Amino acid sequence: MKKLLVIQTAGFGYNFATRHGVREIDGLAVTALQPVFPALTCTAQATLRTGLPPAAHGMVANGFFDVALRKPWFWEQSSALVKGPRIWEALRSRGGTVALVFFQQSLGERVDQLVSPAPIHTHGGGMITGCYSQPDDFYARLAQSVGRPFRLHQYWGPLASAKSSDWIADAVAGRLAAPEAPDLCVAYLPGLDYDLQRFGPDHPKAIKALSTVRHELEKLLVAARENGYEAVAFGDYAITGVTRGAVFPNRALFDAGLFAVRDIRGMHYPDFYQSQAFALADHQIAMVSCFDPAALPRVAETLRTLEGVAQVLDRTQQATLGVNHPHAGDLLLVAQPGAWFAYPWWRDAREAPDYARHIDIHNKPGYDPCELFFGHTPLSVSLDATKVKGTHGLVGADCETALVSTLPLKAHSLVDLASSLREWLT
Repeated sequence: MKKLLVIQTAGFGYNFATRHGVREIDGLAVTALQPVFPALTCTAQATLRTGLPPAAHGMVANGFFDVALRKPWFWEQSSALVKGPRIWEALRSRGGTVALVFFQQSLGERVDQLVSPAPIHTHGGGMITGCYSQPDDFYARLAQSVGRPFRLHQYWGPLASAKSSDWIADAVAGRLAAPEAPDLCVAYLPGLDYDLQRFGPDHPKAIKALSTVRHELEKLLVAARENGYEAVAFGDYAITGVTRGAVFPNRALFDAGLFAVRDIRGMHYPDFYQSQAFALADHQIAMVSCFDPAALPRVAETLRTLEGVAQVLDRTQQATLGVNHPHAGDLLLVAQPGAWFAYPWWRDAREAPDYARHIDIHNKPGYDPCELFFGHTPLSVSLDATKVKGTHGLVGADCETALVSTLPLKAHSLVDLASSLREWLT
């Protein structure tokens, strides 16, 4: 049975890596790869698993807005959200085994080994850290091989660091050498992402993080070679510097009377039932749901005039980019290079809802990179969007990702890569 290790590496941009001297890893050349649009974590992972564009697999972003429920959903874990046949189905039909390590939308996936962060949120507002594991003891075996448990605070939040990737790299390297090693192992290394977003791609801390991820990849490539695996490592997106700052589409909708709030003890919570539109922000795109079809032209014009907005795409225009899916919203906002979309609708910090000051990735109606920074009060996160120095989501010449492979692949895009891997596994 052929054996293959695939490593998705967050923020591993081609220009970023080569500009800072990383042109080869373990003797393998670093080449350029065009990411899928939008260049986001869940979108890239779904495309890798299916070889399909977002219009087909449905993961247009890291979240979506359910208009019927009037509810945003972010970082949901069900594998049923990703539509389409998996690239490993032929391999498993022949008796091959597959492992998924720290992939989003993986719970319930038809694989043989699976581990993903899955903390329990308690009624008192606390959290019990833990990982979902398939089989039940898979995570325990990984933690034992690494010699320490996985620490969730190193995976996201103000304390997030490359230590999360170190754990994953050690766990995967050990798994490849185990008697029950999978024939295909697909893993995710998040560690490069944090300091690139905090400080931007040319900051010394970002360059240090690049050195760390290079060491992690070298470790995995060596482990693959020693255990008879081919290996492919690629970046899901390239992080570029924030030069224009944050764009606040929901403030514009609120000012225009198109977005409504509930005043609860002075805090402004969204009222999706009385609103006419809402923008679900996710890095350099925002998916706008218009609850009143008659208001759509006014919503589009309001958002089109915002500084930092490059495009306002209706459903017909979305089709030309392969993102025409209900999850993309009635309108899809695309940021100008150097700009990114922030979810807040308030201007006075006293009006911020309580969850704004906490790590709350599932309840916040939009992605919030400010969770990477501490706030002024203990155990809180920042509300200051000007702190964010790196962003992603766009595609183009400046946004190519890095690819390293032991296979002679001729892949120019992530869709090509997924198709090539499907063919090789078949």
